Amino acid sequence: MPESASISEHDTRAPAHAALKGRAAEAVQAHRGPILALSHRIHANPESAFQERQAAAWVADAIRQFGYAVEHPVGSLETAVRGRLRGGRAGTGPRIGILAEYDALPGLGHGCGHNTMAASGVGAAIALAAVSSELPGEIIFLGTPAEEYGSGKQVMIDDGLFAGIDAALLFHPGDATCVERHLLACVDIDVTFTGRQAHAASDPWEGRNALDALVMLFNSIGLWRQQLRPDARVHGIVVEGGMAANIIPSRTVGRFMVRSTDEGYFGELCRRFAELVAAAALATGCEGSAEFSGRSSTMRNNHAIAARFAANLEAAGILGGPPDPLPGSSDIGNVSQILPTIHPRLAICDPGIPGHSIEFRDAARTERADEVTLLAATLVAQTAIDLFLEPGLVEEAWRGFHEASAAAERPPS
Repeated sequence: MPESASISEHDTRAPAHAALKGRAAEAVQAHRGPILALSHRIHANPESAFQERQAAAWVADAIRQFGYAVEHPVGSLETAVRGRLRGGRAGTGPRIGILAEYDALPGLGHGCGHNTMAASGVGAAIALAAVSSELPGEIIFLGTPAEEYGSGKQVMIDDGLFAGIDAALLFHPGDATCVERHLLACVDIDVTFTGRQAHAASDPWEGRNALDALVMLFNSIGLWRQQLRPDARVHGIVVEGGMAANIIPSRTVGRFMVRSTDEGYFGELCRRFAELVAAAALATGCEGSAEFSGRSSTMRNNHAIAARFAANLEAAGILGGPPDPLPGSSDIGNVSQILPTIHPRLAICDPGIPGHSIEFRDAARTERADEVTLLAATLVAQTAIDLFLEPGLVEEAWRGFHEASAAAERPPS
């Protein structure tokens, strides 16, 4: 189904399989203590991208207790986790991916609430284990590192860890509730300028100032912004600006991100950014390099699966709102480009509290966030049950995925 379609075009009547879904919900409540303790422990011990050793180990241990065959580490990432549990029902069935994130933001901690995402993923895995005897197919739990920086899910895709999975389900906390989300394509850029040291007072003319080059790049970006489309974002920080005020800096480093909702325009932005780096180097007599990494794609929402999540959400007494008008970026977008995927958002705080802030970090440890963590675990498990028990839903999800892929490949008219 084309991306322009809406979940309202799908059947969102009261969810089927009520008895089994009720048992899944009961399993989440029965284990609420360990699930929330995991959320709190990860929140209290934040680890940034690719360094989530404690969180990954805690997540792996948690699902191992419920019969999952656990690989940790798995693939090429030390902090990636995979757990597999076969359903007990005879016959073939789908492989449904339950995802979890657990990396934190440097210097801020869990200002994006990934502690709730790790715990809810584990909670969903526990719920599905409780009813696995009545499910066909296989539950695939994936602990995915480095969402904030480095696009760990893309590494796991390249490692083959998403191969053969029929759907991927991952909740995200926010200040509002919505079933479908827009995401910006994004890339991380590490910029290095190299010049020559000199005494800043006695013979500065002997130096080539790498800090001037970095400042010039920031100024160029500031002027560039007035010509950018409204959906584009370019932002960065100084990682290394010099060693002392009386030394002409010979090396400076900046870290930047470029984003856009349009994949084609995104490519133009990246090319232009590289040109700005080269211009700053030329103007200051320095050498400049730009290393692009950690690319995240836009989100390809799967409307068929989203409709079932919406129905389960409505059965819990909550209505989802429109997609976030101020989207960020996530490597879940990369997953959505290769298989049917949903990434709904549930509110853990009042509207207007921004993500990546101290206020949102604190909200991720509240009673409200705890209840949303349990709710997310339940809804993800219930939506997975729909997929496990209805082959037609899986077929519809893949049909919509392929139609959206074909639409994305068609050149604009």
